[in-house]
Amino acid sequence: MATSVHLPRPLLEAVDKKARALHISRNQLVVRALERELRDDADWSAGFLARLSERDSETATAVDDLMASIRAARRSKPARRL
Repeated sequence: MATSVHLPRPLLEAVDKKARALHISRNQLVVRALERELRDDADWSAGFLARLSERDSETATAVDDLMASIRAARRSKPARRL
């Protein structure tokens, strides 16, 4: 079924660039993106992302130690800032 959607020019240009990189049509990219967004397993519970930033000091220290170990073990290219 045909429909019309109005996108801001910068977004449309980004969609076209991504579609060309994937060697698919703009329509196929938009359909894929919408299907991915609407899948049941893609739903985040309310507050999920907010809860990720809430961590106790023990967990925070463990994560910092893990990241330091990962950065120290890298050999091929510099670590990206996360």
